[in-house]
Amino acid sequence: MNGALVGYLDGFVPAFGLIALGALLRRTLLREDGVWAGIERLIYWVLMPALLVVAVGSVRLDQLPFGGMLVAIWTALGIGTATSVALARAFGQGHAAMTSVLMGGIRFNNLVGFAVAGALYGLPGVALGAVATGLIVPFVQLVTITAFSLRDGGRIRPFRLLRDLALNPLILGTAAGFLVAALGGLPPGVRPLLDSLGRAAVAMGLLAVGAALTLGALRDRLGLQAATAALKLVGMPGLTLLLGLALGLQPLAVTMAVLFMALPTSSSSYVMARAMGGDAPLMAAITTSQHLLAILTLPLWLLLAGWVTGLG
Repeated sequence: MNGALVGYLDGFVPAFGLIALGALLRRTLLREDGVWAGIERLIYWVLMPALLVVAVGSVRLDQLPFGGMLVAIWTALGIGTATSVALARAFGQGHAAMTSVLMGGIRFNNLVGFAVAGALYGLPGVALGAVATGLIVPFVQLVTITAFSLRDGGRIRPFRLLRDLALNPLILGTAAGFLVAALGGLPPGVRPLLDSLGRAAVAMGLLAVGAALTLGALRDRLGLQAATAALKLVGMPGLTLLLGLALGLQPLAVTMAVLFMALPTSSSSYVMARAMGGDAPLMAAITTSQHLLAILTLPLWLLLAGWVTGLG
């Protein structure tokens, strides 16, 4: 079998296979909501920060293309934000549905990204994926929390926004990783411990993603789902690829930026929509359809990025 094909199968079959297994477990062996809620908290507050600390803490800071990735990713996210709002209005949707379209347009499932990056590009890919995560998370959190705050003429609370950003475990994990890198790396014994936790984050996280998917929701507003998926899975990575090339980013940096911007929306978007007054049924439909479509779009984007950049 062709070596490149084997590599792609090794990168994508485990990721989407674990998602499918999570969906099966949720409907058979582990049906209790409390089980998955506990797993999600463990991933969010412990396992993912450990993964980010190890990934970012292992690189040389002077070799990270931080500025170029920031410009490419934030520009694409800004355009994606405006386009998401315009899409909701074009389909005649109210504020609640707009927030769901917005989250479907700019939020991302970084667990899928780390699984694929680690399998195909090793620790350098994971490290640049962590940089992409550190850039995407604050932008997305700021935009989505602001959007929910504006419901029914509500006011933006700057201090609350800053507090939420400062306490976000993904941002804290990335910041801790930069500090570790600046200090020369993790001490003996600590790195293997955090590395074990980081590997667990990917496997358990993908199971939790599958458990959160709802096939029954797919019939809700098909046209709006398709338009949001086109924005998230085609428009955002395509724009990021063009920006990365225009800025002269190194091939792996371009590829990781494209990968993380091509990811389907986060499965936690449904929980956020339900808790903050968004359109939860629409969010469930968008989340499920994007994960199904990403089985096709993610490999294609990585093939295109590798071909264009020469990364292979």
